Amino acid sequence: MVRAWHMDDSNVDQREPHQLDPPQFVDFDYLKTLGVLYWKVDADNLEGEGLLAKVRKERNYNYEDIITVSKESLPNYDEKLKSFFQEHMHSDEEIRLALEGSGYFDVRNKEDKWIRIELEKGDLITLPAGIYHRFTLDTKNYIKAMRLFVGEPVWTPINRPADDHNARIEYVNNFGQ
Repeated sequence: MVRAWHMDDSNVDQREPHQLDPPQFVDFDYLKTLGVLYWKVDADNLEGEGLLAKVRKERNYNYEDIITVSKESLPNYDEKLKSFFQEHMHSDEEIRLALEGSGYFDVRNKEDKWIRIELEKGDLITLPAGIYHRFTLDTKNYIKAMRLFVGEPVWTPINRPADDHNARIEYVNNFGQ
């Protein structure tokens, strides 16, 4: 099951867990209040299990690709990791399924504080359009993920501040931030 927690505000390596002392974990119900959805799928048996196909059908995800994020596999690795970690939002949902490896999605809560969501093999996560977030690898420095989209992929991050963007306005209206 996905783990998530309130983050500290230290400036140490972004790939570290950044838990408070003592840790303050949040549960899935809390993540749902932010619009974050989660499923646990069998990453070794996607076809046989059927959960991914069910979610794709229910949510109209009709495009996919695979990205591997590691020093060895991603051109301009350091630049890409830096851009993934810059706080931004999208005008569409962001959907990721961890096929191998692990990483973190950070999302802003209603108090504008960071919540860190640990993504590991089999975790399928959907971030709603308009939520401020960022991504980083953990200290293992490797993730292979399936990216899902409704229609043609839109890759454009909209960096914060973007409070006047329609996706952000709709997000705030729907989730009370």
